[in-house]
Amino acid sequence: MQVSTIKAHLLNEISYPHRYKSSALLKTVSIQFAVIFFFLLLFKPFGVSPAEQRFGYAITCALHAFFPAVIIYSYFFALGRFYQNSIKPRTWTLLREYIHIAVIFFLIGIASFLLRKLVYNNPDNWSWYYLWEEIRNCYLAGVLFYFILLISSAYFEPDTKTVQITNADLSTANEGNANINTDQVFIKTQVQQDDFHFNPAQLLFAKADGNYITLTLCTDNHVSAELKRISLKQFELQVSDYPFLFRCHRAYLVNLLQVTKFSGNAQGYILSLNATDEKVPVSRSQVEIFEETYKRHTGIAYS
Repeated sequence: MQVSTIKAHLLNEISYPHRYKSSALLKTVSIQFAVIFFFLLLFKPFGVSPAEQRFGYAITCALHAFFPAVIIYSYFFALGRFYQNSIKPRTWTLLREYIHIAVIFFLIGIASFLLRKLVYNNPDNWSWYYLWEEIRNCYLAGVLFYFILLISSAYFEPDTKTVQITNADLSTANEGNANINTDQVFIKTQVQQDDFHFNPAQLLFAKADGNYITLTLCTDNHVSAELKRISLKQFELQVSDYPFLFRCHRAYLVNLLQVTKFSGNAQGYILSLNATDEKVPVSRSQVEIFEETYKRHTGIAYS
């Protein structure tokens, strides 16, 4: 795999993982506790004699599984609250997740080292050797447990659901937005002769194509596509006065008032639009913002 491909994969923006949200966090740490506990109980990886253990082996295993669960729960609970209360919408990337996981492994390694005084009767508990050993073992075993958690991620993600929007729903939504001015809007491009006008109410969606965009419009039930020399970012900035035109994907901007159906889950949505069979995606990083914006402008909630 090329370096550029790896970099793009690591930096690709996604929504905050559902398994780390407060609604699923208890499930996450419960699975983590069970995996660590039974792994320690069955494989007995401790290199200490029973005489050094202050408690029975099962209790020792439970303590070694419990404290990582507390750390993971506390860490992601606080992080989730930070994301939730942040004024600026924040996205998640695979690289960001790896960094947070690495920090957690380090914290668990420190906690395991401090736990030695409680669990083991050993005069060398506070040695640098045992500190290094606990941190090292935490990273080695933690990688395995992390990928077990990823494999079981389907357990945390919500089931795919579909919302079908009726004509009555669309009429109600359009009535609620009747006061929005949807006359012809002037769009300025980098080349004066390419400047153009369009009616925002007639736009179905805009699709990026390099430094161009394709506008798909519906006029009197007739669908047409027009190629314009302007980037999607520049176009988005110039239609910011029309909040029902929503940037749902890095390559798409959609008219929320033209959506007739959408389905999916936290990994993303697929939108069906009025008068066309073409579909528009909603990226994972935009799912929550899409839900809020769509409900605000149409009154229709995804449930």
